[in-house]
Amino acid sequence: MSTEKRFEGTATFVATEDLMVAVNAAIALERPLLVKGEPGTGKTVLAHEIATALGKDLIQWHVKSTTKAHQGLYEYDAVARLRDSQLGDDRVNDIANYISRGKLWEAFEHNGRPVLLIDEIDKADIEFPNDLLLELDRMEFHVYETQQTIRADSRPIVIITSNNEKELPDAFLRRCFFHYIQFPDDQTMRAIVDVHYPGIQKRLVAEALNVFFAIRDVPGLKKKPSTSEFLDWIKLLMAEDIPPEALRSTDSRDFIPPLHGALLKTEQDVHMLERLAFLDRQQQR
Repeated sequence: MSTEKRFEGTATFVATEDLMVAVNAAIALERPLLVKGEPGTGKTVLAHEIATALGKDLIQWHVKSTTKAHQGLYEYDAVARLRDSQLGDDRVNDIANYISRGKLWEAFEHNGRPVLLIDEIDKADIEFPNDLLLELDRMEFHVYETQQTIRADSRPIVIITSNNEKELPDAFLRRCFFHYIQFPDDQTMRAIVDVHYPGIQKRLVAEALNVFFAIRDVPGLKKKPSTSEFLDWIKLLMAEDIPPEALRSTDSRDFIPPLHGALLKTEQDVHMLERLAFLDRQQQR
């Protein structure tokens, strides 16, 4: 039986029961945990918190649109070797001098069992996940230039995040344990606020949550405010000493909340709420 410590959240991260089950199941199965969810729901932070809770080192691979799968294994700098050969540098006699280890190589050879974060895997091209299938499955790969086989002594805890920008291949999905982080409900959001701002005025939180969820419920918003944006807004409300009553106003001119720039991030959404306020005033005449 494995003696691996179970993930139960941390002092700074509120983990729901279903999220804890998913993390621990992926660890027990030794499969990558594929995490999806709205932006701002803590997908990337989750890997940090798992590493903290389990006492593991964290290795991060942040994927970009130009990232190629082989970069996670290693990169061979043939140009630098050619340049050094022209300059008569003795380093050219050892090809290993021109090979840079990638994040998977680093994780495979790490002492202990690290947490490996592959962040926003769907940003890369469609072949990226398939190009990692064998390496993530077998936890090994071959370095052709040096004829080495890099093999993990113990499988790293792999956390993969996706923002659903593109569909992931079925073959890749079959090898993962999947979890979708639901947007926090009112009770969970209160617990998150308590973790970040202990001792905060409960009435302020209650009124702020009413406004926050009301804005999220407005149909047609281009970008719904996220958990992280709500926390920023709460921080500003406290810094500016905004009273709870200011958030409970029934005046339609106050339809847009104070310091709304922390919540609304596009001019289209600001204009939409302004139009709703205008229509409400027209109906009240």
